[in-house]
Amino acid sequence: MITELIKPVLPDEARKPCAAPEKLPDEGGLSEAQVVSLWGADRVNLKTCESRRAAAVNAVDAAPESMEADHGD
Repeated sequence: MITELIKPVLPDEARKPCAAPEKLPDEGGLSEAQVVSLWGADRVNLKTCESRRAAAVNAVDAAPESMEADHGD
């Protein structure tokens, strides 16, 4: 028996970058502390999302199209 490993195909949606952060309201209404807290959380979430997404895409793109498995024969 020969096992062939096939390169996975990512859906186009996975290749899209993470969404941009939401803008704060122009009218204000948030304290400086709220803005700083929301901004910091938004940046961390965006960086984490993009790092994970990019790593997944790079891993699939780096995989060979196909290859035979080594069965130690």
